Amino acid sequence: MKLSARVTAHLDALVASLVKTCGDNLVAIVVHGSAVRGGWSEATSDVDLVLVLRDDTADALAQVAPALELARMAARIETMILVERELARSADCFPLLYADIARASETVAGTSPFATLSVPDHHKRLRIEQELRELRIRMRRVATDFAGQVSFAGAIERKLKQARAPLWALLALRGTTCDEALDAVLAAACRAYKLDAAPLRRVREEPKVAFQTLAALLDAALADVDREEVA
Repeated sequence: MKLSARVTAHLDALVASLVKTCGDNLVAIVVHGSAVRGGWSEATSDVDLVLVLRDDTADALAQVAPALELARMAARIETMILVERELARSADCFPLLYADIARASETVAGTSPFATLSVPDHHKRLRIEQELRELRIRMRRVATDFAGQVSFAGAIERKLKQARAPLWALLALRGTTCDEALDAVLAAACRAYKLDAAPLRRVREEPKVAFQTLAALLDAALADVDREEVA
């Protein structure tokens, strides 16, 4: 992980507290997202944590609440709580998230159940389509709410970040491998769909052109994901 010393100290304190508080109810504590994959920034990024428990009784959740709140407020450590028995059944609902955790994460306590979790490709394809379509719809709201404003470029940059995961997953399904960093994913996706990626690197200078390029990229990706056969 590439975290600052301050955030690392808060993370270590949280892990120690959870291990002590949860006892035998603890299955695993797993860090994922940009803290492991790369691209984490203390100024703008959260630290994504998964706490896997055996049982989620009200008492068990109340016991961990103070430590989780302190970590969230002090160091932007955001914790998702899952129960071990629900993971296999919910893999069809969260295929990209679970696959991402299995692929790029660091287990800081316990034994991660994601390493042996099976996520079928057809569930990934459906989730990829859902995320891309939702993003394409929300881009229209960006255009109506921010076009012509100074904040337009920032809104586009946020959509670019949101596009990273589904685009990377789609490229992987099609047999194209690339680094998971945002710039690498956008470049690979633009190559795959014969688009010029340069405007996506000049969002601040030419937000309108960047918007149009991202829209074209999402349209091409959606046309691709609509194909019934996935390589």
